[in-house]
Amino acid sequence: MTNANLYSLFQQHFPKDLTAPALVVPGGETISYDKLDTMSAHIAGLLDGLGIGKGDRVAVQVEKSPQAVALYLACLRIGAVYLPLNTAYTPSEVAYFLDDAEPSLLVCHPQSKQPLLNVIEDNDTLSIMTLDEQGQGTLSAEAEASQPSIDIVELAPEDLAAILYTSGTTGKSKGAMLSHANLASNALALHEIWGWRDGDVLIHALPIFHVHGLFVALHCALLNGSKMWFLPKFDADQVIELMPHSTVLMGVPTFYTRLVDHPNLTQDTSANIRLFVSGSAPLLAETFATFETKTGHRILERYGMTETGMITSNPLHGERLPATVGYPLPDVHVRIADEDGTVLGTDEVGVLEVIGPNVFTGYWRMPEKTASEFRKDGWFITGDVARISEDGRVSIVGRAKDMIISGGYNIYPKEIETVIDKLGGVKESAVVGVPHPDFGEAVTAVIVRENGANINEGTVKVSIEHKLARFKHPKRVFIVDKLPRNTMGKVQKNILRDTYANTFV
Repeated sequence: MTNANLYSLFQQHFPKDLTAPALVVPGGETISYDKLDTMSAHIAGLLDGLGIGKGDRVAVQVEKSPQAVALYLACLRIGAVYLPLNTAYTPSEVAYFLDDAEPSLLVCHPQSKQPLLNVIEDNDTLSIMTLDEQGQGTLSAEAEASQPSIDIVELAPEDLAAILYTSGTTGKSKGAMLSHANLASNALALHEIWGWRDGDVLIHALPIFHVHGLFVALHCALLNGSKMWFLPKFDADQVIELMPHSTVLMGVPTFYTRLVDHPNLTQDTSANIRLFVSGSAPLLAETFATFETKTGHRILERYGMTETGMITSNPLHGERLPATVGYPLPDVHVRIADEDGTVLGTDEVGVLEVIGPNVFTGYWRMPEKTASEFRKDGWFITGDVARISEDGRVSIVGRAKDMIISGGYNIYPKEIETVIDKLGGVKESAVVGVPHPDFGEAVTAVIVRENGANINEGTVKVSIEHKLARFKHPKRVFIVDKLPRNTMGKVQKNILRDTYANTFV
């Protein structure tokens, strides 16, 4: 039987010359494919020595570095389940994930170790190691001293590769379980339809705790044996400087809004790039048009989610239409249905549903929630409102839930409202997303205070500063006498969105 281990697939596609660069940190180190393989083997040996093996969870909250990539690959090698955590999560937020997933190991930034220990309840089974943005820490030191484990564990397609937590409408995060087969099918499909070829060089400026940076960008490049400019974060000056030496850029809409405002983005500076990809949030048609005017390139927009990886993509060859997300990936099928599951016809608006090898295996330890998100015939209910044209092109027209997408991050208002509502002097709150020129949407809180309470925008922001990841913090807080409600008493968030729509315009 063929080994379904995703790392085995990557190894088969490494370049023949293993001294070829895999990860290049501008101004820093260059990691060849041979070195990346060796680094991951040493970390795999360390994990094995800690008694971590198939099915054990490894939670990781570290800054982006080549060593962090090697840690991910080491988990794949030994069959451990990789659990990436947003670096902006607070210690109290991380404590929830640790309690829920029960990992055997937590790898964190050295400065985060003590704050995390302060909120973690007694846990005799959890080991903690450190790794900083320079790739230094106890993980690297102990891995270098460990005997490398060169074996690739034999796995079945359904074996878990990763658990990615996604916030829920109730405020309780859900762990989406992704198998080796889920990730492999998506990577192979994207590699094919985006026409990856010899000599492709990727500008990797995305975080690696997120589907886009960890799975879409990294996996495509590894499957192609490509060189990656491995940037710690997006910097428009640096990205434009690297464009003549690159062929592919993957980004969120915020990248492109910043690039189009840059005076050095021209047809000449972008001439060597063959593919600009945008995802993780809707790309404004205005950004699409302005980018094409300045560069001559049409951005390729695609659509996916944590639970499925990528679902659709605009074509590599063919018309890329603004405000559409293209066609289903190979072996992926989509349909539109109403709330009761009745399948709707061409150009009818309803909830998008998907079935295919990319769809996750369920939510970690939430069988009831898993069952509620799937139809009886196996189709996954995305929660996104869409329409499908006669030729099969998908357009996302809204979201069935109140999710906010800000800077490419998914944010659920209920989680923020729960924190705000616990503050002294707050009677109730409502959180919405409103248009923002840079982030797409900005988190905006509308609060009703208790009679006589001395709270304002500043005191609210200070009070929640250490309770929520920074990307969830409201960019504005408005104090009102009452929230708009319908006849059933439900807060009318559509009215709030309209009321504050011009706040950042």
